[in-house]
Amino acid sequence: MRTIKYLAIHCTATAQKTTISSIQNYWKTNLGWKNPGYHYIIKTDGEVVNLLPIDQVSNGVAGFNNVLINISYIGGIDVKGAPKDTRTPEQKTAMLQLLTELKKQFPNAIIQGHRDFPKVAKACPSFDAKTEYQNL
Repeated sequence: MRTIKYLAIHCTATAQKTTISSIQNYWKTNLGWKNPGYHYIIKTDGEVVNLLPIDQVSNGVAGFNNVLINISYIGGIDVKGAPKDTRTPEQKTAMLQLLTELKKQFPNAIIQGHRDFPKVAKACPSFDAKTEYQNL
């Protein structure tokens, strides 16, 4: 089993109506990735979809992927494409439940947003995950 040091929170930086299959197609076609960008993705209705077993490496944070689990919600931008926390109440509930479960499995893992990693110049996940989940 991999050593997990981080639970990295992301947004897809897409409209909330975006489908998981279109996101997966982007990773494969545009980025040339064999593995997905996230282990888990949370739909607007709160459904948590596991895209990759957590013992495998996904592509969420360059330079850190071998020591983290990547979790994303669909959304994260406003209608003009600017960063915005667009999480639905269902997504917030599902994310909290998922993080709570993962912290039981990896109690020393640090929860933080993609933007909190070194040399990341983006707003992802469009909210302060480090502060929001600091007590888990």
